[in-house]
Amino acid sequence: MTATLVDDLHAVRQRTLALVAGLSDCDLERQVDPIMSPLVWDLAHIAAYEDLWLVHRHAGAPLLRPDLAVRYDAFETPRALRGDIELLDTAGAKAYLAEVRDRVVEGIDRHGADPVLHEMVLRHELQHTETMRHGLALGGLLADGEPPDAPLGGSDGWITVPGGPFPMGAPGARFSYDNERPRHEAAVPAFRIARRPVTNATWLTFVEGGGYERREWWSREAWAWKEEYDITHHPGVATGHPDAPVCHVSWFEVAAFARAHGARLPTEAEWEKAATWDQDPAQPPLSHRLVGIGRVWEWTASPFIGYPGFRAHPYREYSEVFFGGTYRVLRGGSWATHPRIASRTFRNWDLPERRQIFAGLRLARDEEG
Repeated sequence: MTATLVDDLHAVRQRTLALVAGLSDCDLERQVDPIMSPLVWDLAHIAAYEDLWLVHRHAGAPLLRPDLAVRYDAFETPRALRGDIELLDTAGAKAYLAEVRDRVVEGIDRHGADPVLHEMVLRHELQHTETMRHGLALGGLLADGEPPDAPLGGSDGWITVPGGPFPMGAPGARFSYDNERPRHEAAVPAFRIARRPVTNATWLTFVEGGGYERREWWSREAWAWKEEYDITHHPGVATGHPDAPVCHVSWFEVAAFARAHGARLPTEAEWEKAATWDQDPAQPPLSHRLVGIGRVWEWTASPFIGYPGFRAHPYREYSEVFFGGTYRVLRGGSWATHPRIASRTFRNWDLPERRQIFAGLRLARDEEG
């Protein structure tokens, strides 16, 4: 297992470096938007996180650069500040990554690998490469072919999901994040869920029908946000393939869209049941009948909270500090999400006004009596 994990760590690092290989130092070191970090901050943050968990806490060695700990701590240095402080330049960040990785391999040779900590650090880097693509998208720097603009395929329509209990959350036999645990019994009434995510063409019909002008479809908070920032549809909706899933839409927007269509967003329990419920031997598994999972993150109606019996592990800042506020849950993964991350129980979250993520929606409705 240790040899495989080391190979995986190296493969992920090669993937990260390939992502930025064609970018200039200027592009890596500038902040394209206050809600995003300079890409060079992400590179050094990946190194600092790896040094903290795998070298310092696992292997017991001192930090390579204790002077950088606060600068590259996501909570001590919020995104809005990262473009205004002194950061390692591109060469310095890449050297930091390489030096830390040498220390990690040495630590594994001496102490072995921790199946939780090493997997957590590996996935942390994978998650950051998706976040970095958010910045690349905002800066017009995505590689050719990203994002994919292929049509969804399949047909429109609704799938009925029977009511009743189901096991929600990650099974104990595999790595999972603390917010996916503990697995517990959840019950939902019967409901219907759209076979496919909403497409660009359908969203444009909403726009042309006054979607950003009809006050009755928007909550008070959402309308105030839309008016303050003069929000209208994302440019990619018009330029993308009509039958590709709509992307870069906020929770505020998708909630208004759902109301306009006499529908709603699924709760995350409904989403997970639909994506995992395979209990009727006479029917194809529901998860096989849902088209487009993994093309865009799918907003749910649910706030981000802990499951019953939640316990923070290995640190509360991964999930717990985001509970109970305004964050909303997204499910399913996007084209930029590595398959190692995008399980059917993985929970993503963001603020309801955020549009930088590769997010769309799938509608739900109550089952008619």
